[in-house]
Amino acid sequence: MQAHDKTDPLARERGHLAASRAALRAMRADAEALDIRDVTANWVNAAVLERQIGDRIKSLADLAHTPLFFGRLDYLHAPGADQAEGADGEQFYIGRRHVHDADGDPMVIDWRAPVSQPFYRASKKDPMDIALRRRFGYTGGDLTAYEDEHLSDPAEDERASKLLQQEIERPRVGPMRDIVATIQPEQDEIVRSGLSGSVCVQGGPGTGKTAVGLHRVAYLLYAHRDRLARTGTLVIGPNASFLHYIEQVLPALGELEVKQATVDDLVAHVEVRGTDDSAAALVKGDARMARVLRAAVRSHVTLPTEPLMVVRGSRRWRVPAYELEEIVQELLARDIRYGAARDALPQRIAHAVLVRMEQSGEAPDDRVQDAVARNPAVKAAVKAIWPPVDPAKLVLRLLSDADFLAAHAEGVLSADEQKAVLWAKPPRSVKSAKWSAADAVLIDEASDLVSRTHSLGHVVLDEAQDLSPMQYRAVGRRCTTGSATVLGDLAQGTTPWATRSWAEALAHLGKPEAVVEELTAGFRVPREVIAYASRLLPDIAPGLTEVASVRESPGSLAVRRADDPDAACLAACAESLRREGSIGLIAADARVPALARALAEAGITYLAPGEETTPDTRLTLVPASLAKGLEYDYVVLDEPAAIVDGEPDERTGLRRLYVALTRAVSGLIVVHAADLPAQLA
Repeated sequence: MQAHDKTDPLARERGHLAASRAALRAMRADAEALDIRDVTANWVNAAVLERQIGDRIKSLADLAHTPLFFGRLDYLHAPGADQAEGADGEQFYIGRRHVHDADGDPMVIDWRAPVSQPFYRASKKDPMDIALRRRFGYTGGDLTAYEDEHLSDPAEDERASKLLQQEIERPRVGPMRDIVATIQPEQDEIVRSGLSGSVCVQGGPGTGKTAVGLHRVAYLLYAHRDRLARTGTLVIGPNASFLHYIEQVLPALGELEVKQATVDDLVAHVEVRGTDDSAAALVKGDARMARVLRAAVRSHVTLPTEPLMVVRGSRRWRVPAYELEEIVQELLARDIRYGAARDALPQRIAHAVLVRMEQSGEAPDDRVQDAVARNPAVKAAVKAIWPPVDPAKLVLRLLSDADFLAAHAEGVLSADEQKAVLWAKPPRSVKSAKWSAADAVLIDEASDLVSRTHSLGHVVLDEAQDLSPMQYRAVGRRCTTGSATVLGDLAQGTTPWATRSWAEALAHLGKPEAVVEELTAGFRVPREVIAYASRLLPDIAPGLTEVASVRESPGSLAVRRADDPDAACLAACAESLRREGSIGLIAADARVPALARALAEAGITYLAPGEETTPDTRLTLVPASLAKGLEYDYVVLDEPAAIVDGEPDERTGLRRLYVALTRAVSGLIVVHAADLPAQLA
């Protein structure tokens, strides 16, 4: 327990920070000095251990501008002690990673440790045995302020934390950062929920659902590291720009091994070079396609009509057709993967031959059965009865051959739906086909019907509301034996197949038992901005709870009509650039080239989404189709009506507009020459 210094608390805390940084450097030096030459049995073990030590050294890096600890807890009693014993309380500094001194005593406690939980959960109503909670304020990496809450003092009123508010509102230059210092109680409950159960988080703009999902991964890796090291974890995002935006969050929390991917990355069995119209995409993304594919795969099995003759030495063994048919029917009834059943078939046939050998007085063993299974006659029978299936070739035939599709889609897809997915000009081969993203998902489904997809221990799926049922199935295959964290907002669904309800989505994912949690407190988007955007909710997501922002920021919203929207946008960007933080100029995709030319002519440098923001270039030109999941301190929104008109239907367009309106953290300027959508007028 640390001794209290009542003369200069800030100096004492700075001293503890300096000592903690020195201890972290010593921990890193110890890891770098490890000599493994005499502790490994072979070069393989040496290579594995060397990589593990390298990861350990990376995780102990002291990031100069990242606070080593952000809070302190003073317990009334020693955690775990019987309070009746009157055990003195202890003092713990809460940070992003564990730091100990040369004697092994903790200098900083990992935020994920059980002893740290009251930092996020304790309140005046339930102090959780905490006498004092202290939050620290930093400028760069320097500790500059602190703020105390005496949770067990009934005389002290509960009040909002100014340092907490400042941390939430800190300008956002560069990629997304962690929220480990500002996690709220309702968020912490989700973060610390167990590994065995799946969770779905419905959260409006600014509620922190993405950060909650990433911190949940970090927590699970802390609490179940050995298990997840074996089974693996994966974060799935909507596009590469989004993944680039979030990629530094987990490393900042000390987690370096979590893989990130898009759904397209997961199903990349073929090169995607084509696109579907909305009618074809809707049918290909429909869960009924799984039934069509299953029927098409199983159609390759042919019931035998002739007996099988197996010759071994001078003897012949005959397996009648009816017995072969019984073996095939039994394998079909077991409903195992097509490839697994095909592998089992020669062994089943060989077993039937061995039964006959035993009946004739022979005593064959397993080696004889394996030899019979490899017999040319058996191999030929297996090839005829249960031929190999190439998933890509199967999907190619389904989309090219009207008769083949009709035979397996009968009673599942209508004639019009079948016509919608058929290629007008069938390609000659798998390589020459202009596969679409939806086709790749179908191939992934067919691949899983042939051989089981590898399952991970935990998968985080962000912006899930935009996935098709078949895409949900593709993700679900990656966590059949693990759990999932599903993140999304039904109001932000902008695809023709956008999720209508989480119950339906979770059923497609294979996690119908997942608990659905709703985050309704907004911490990112100012109250004025979210209230303006929420005018669209009755049209885009009736019944959905409106986000209640905790941030009131007068003057954060400006709506400007202009005769020359290009000039007005440039002026708004120049105005925003005079402030600190990142700026996003969001426009309908069709308007982006014109705005790019206007920015270039005005000499204003800008970036594309996913590129690193720097102090010199803080403006990003964002097509509305890529805005989802991103955030900027200030947003200039060009022509709301053009964003709505750029989508195939009004509801999708209004949802796209809702996304664009809610990317701002500090201020939003809406510029328009055309009339605003009626909902905003």
